[in-house]
Amino acid sequence: QVQLVESGGGLVQAGGSLRLSCAASGLTFSSYDMAWFRRVPGKEREFVAAYRLGGPISYADSVKGRFTISRDNAKNTMYLQMDSLKPEDTAVFYCAARIPSIAQAMAITTYNYWGQGTQVTVSS
Repeated sequence: QVQLVESGGGLVQAGGSLRLSCAASGLTFSSYDMAWFRRVPGKEREFVAAYRLGGPISYADSVKGRFTISRDNAKNTMYLQMDSLKPEDTAVFYCAARIPSIAQAMAITTYNYWGQGTQVTVSS
């Protein structure tokens, strides 16, 4: 059974930092594309960052230069370092995994597995 478990969310002031983790089990982590998405209440889930098999990394324009995605295949864990946080970053953050695909990393429907989400709240 595949499980993706996010952690590291919380409340932080604007300008602060948080590091999210996504621990994976039940799959060969190193063989999957991994990504972070987020959802603000009342809006669709949106792409944040992806670290595809073999290394291509991509970011949403809204987080470029502030967020850094990484993965440790030996630990079956993906990370999202979030710096210079803004109130508009407030959302539930989800990690996702998919069988490697040529589809765009932001193509939400191509992801096979999802975590339960972790809340990030940025106060002004």
